[in-house]
Amino acid sequence: MMGSRVAAALLRRGRDQASSLMAARLPRGAPAPSPAAPRVRSGSVCGCGGGGGLLTGSRSTGSVFSASRLASFHAFRSIGSKTLMGQCTRKMTTTVAAMNSGVANAAAYSGLKLLVTKGPQAQKAIGIWLFGCATWVFGLVILGGVTRLTRSGLSMTDWKFTGSLPPMSDEEWLLEFEKYKLSPEYKRVNKGMSLGDFKFIYWMEYGHRMWGRALGFLFSVPFAYFIAKGYVTRQLGLRLSGLFALGAGQGLIGWWMVKSGLEEPASEYVQPRVSPYRLATHLTSAFVIYCGILWTALSVVMPEPPAGSMNWVNSAAKIKKLAIPVSAVVGITAISGAFVAGNDAGHAYNTFPKMGDTWIPEDVFAMEPFIRNFFENTSTVQLNHRILATTTLLSVGGLWLAARKVDMHPAIKSLIGSTLGMAALQVTLGISTLLMYVPTSLGSAHQAGALTLLSLMILLTHTLRRPSPALLKSLASAVKST
Repeated sequence: MMGSRVAAALLRRGRDQASSLMAARLPRGAPAPSPAAPRVRSGSVCGCGGGGGLLTGSRSTGSVFSASRLASFHAFRSIGSKTLMGQCTRKMTTTVAAMNSGVANAAAYSGLKLLVTKGPQAQKAIGIWLFGCATWVFGLVILGGVTRLTRSGLSMTDWKFTGSLPPMSDEEWLLEFEKYKLSPEYKRVNKGMSLGDFKFIYWMEYGHRMWGRALGFLFSVPFAYFIAKGYVTRQLGLRLSGLFALGAGQGLIGWWMVKSGLEEPASEYVQPRVSPYRLATHLTSAFVIYCGILWTALSVVMPEPPAGSMNWVNSAAKIKKLAIPVSAVVGITAISGAFVAGNDAGHAYNTFPKMGDTWIPEDVFAMEPFIRNFFENTSTVQLNHRILATTTLLSVGGLWLAARKVDMHPAIKSLIGSTLGMAALQVTLGISTLLMYVPTSLGSAHQAGALTLLSLMILLTHTLRRPSPALLKSLASAVKST
């Protein structure tokens, strides 16, 4: 009899605490939920990672009633903190506080400004579309690298913005071949090439151009559809319009680059090749388009970064100060690779760690004016790329060590570890490519590795960004309630 009275008293106390807990979380003027209301499970959630998402009211209500049940256990603290139940009740109290934080986060997300309207389905559709476009650009960059490594980029001696059909008959193939025979590359490098070999390099360049034009179709048609459906906000529309314009200009930049390789070299001893400046411009533009699409896709599907506590948020802010300059080093190293390719610097000094018999070649500053050495001198360009690659590996390693010393989201720590592994693999690929005289397979893998490493840094920087003021306020209030 006494036991039943004690149990009844404890349950009443638990319900009273749960009621006060719910009242603190509900907005003013909102009706209090009925004590007899069943637990709701029909709420939908749309989000990514640990922080991004849109939670409906039904999910929040379910969390509150979960807290109500756990609060009943909190009443057992009245028995005494030194009893057998003392430690268990303290853990239960921590669990209730964490669930209270989840309810506060749900309220914060309700006021978040999203890039996509019309709910989670529209958010998912646009996210899939943008990630698909980013993957397409990734493939386009790799195909461009293969086209360059197989010396196929100068096989088409003209260019049309709208494109054209490939040769369909033997007569058309012979006509294209005759055009190529007039180019400096055929006269100095490929003299005596067969029609079959010409068809191979022609198809490589034609495929690269058509892949780029297909990207324009894959981007513009869904973009117009989503605008017509009202899914795209003004901010997202302006951002995507800018990326589309940059993509349209990329075709012009590509032809501007190819045209430089169709001109007669200044010396008869120099092989015809495209301008390293124009090649770097073409590659940099592709990287900007890729990074812009990837960042926008992440912003659509993950509107908030992972933020489980204020301590994690503060630690992420510290790591972000290091991640931004590391990202810049990764990007600069990738662009320096374009000058290595543009000067065929990978075919010189195929030794490591020394460059030939010395650490630093004697002709690193042989050109005038001095600045030309960093972009046109084969020795300096390769030395510069070696130094930047080493700096990248050490910088990512330092970022990894710094992340180990702070308390932050486990997913972010894992991402930093993956980035370090990718940086080490990329350096290994670079050394192997150099020692084996730049085979097409390793050269392509090295370029793919550069873009993969850059992708990881983009993802890391995105997850380290500062949460919205509404989420920060909710996390602060959750800390005070504990």
